[in-house]
Amino acid sequence: MLNERISILIVEDDPDMAELISDLVEAEGWQPVAVRSAEDAAGRLAERAFDLVLVDHNLPGMSGRVFAQKLRSTTDIGIVMVTAAGSAAERVLGLETAADDYVVKPFEPIELTARIKAVLRRLHPALKGERDPLTVHHEPTALRLGDWVIDLVNRKAVCTSHPSRTLTSSEFSLLEILAATPNEPVSRTTILEQLGAETDRLIDRNVDVLVLRLRRKIERNPDLPQHIKTRRGKGYILHQDPARLTG
Repeated sequence: MLNERISILIVEDDPDMAELISDLVEAEGWQPVAVRSAEDAAGRLAERAFDLVLVDHNLPGMSGRVFAQKLRSTTDIGIVMVTAAGSAAERVLGLETAADDYVVKPFEPIELTARIKAVLRRLHPALKGERDPLTVHHEPTALRLGDWVIDLVNRKAVCTSHPSRTLTSSEFSLLEILAATPNEPVSRTTILEQLGAETDRLIDRNVDVLVLRLRRKIERNPDLPQHIKTRRGKGYILHQDPARLTG
């Protein structure tokens, strides 16, 4: 798990919901601080640093979306919107303007914590070594896959033969997850959870499609992959010679 140094500011005007989220955050070993308005949140942020902010969409006074926009203009802190808004347009607008992710109420506890972990790991690469106890602790900071040079610290991927080619955020995140334990299988369920996906709505097939997209970009022959291989019944493996890993 990510450790107790992680501090999370919860901006939620419903006392019961704020208590619930605080309990979930504390159960993960993180430090929760709950406030009831954007104005109170701004005051807390001026006093100390936080790793991530959970912001309710509907707040008294300044709305959560406006607050997130203002916050994003001055800091790279992780922002996760927690909203009851069911409109896809509302959620997309929040992501496009400021938030790193969103969770729709009512949510399952595992979904909220998975999304928080995914955002923390994307935004703070130094935290990647602090995963569950069974994971490998020596993660690479860069790797070479055929014509691709992958910088895991700065989240950059460059194809030397086709510089115009790029990886999507989801494709890069998949590489990060597999690179954390090279040459070891990672299950589809684990991949979904670490991507911060809604595991009750998404299925294994979604992972297969993402892997296929990534293979088409990094493999010379996607039908005979050399880098991302399938281990039947266990998931996917990033096949990598340790000598070609750095970090």
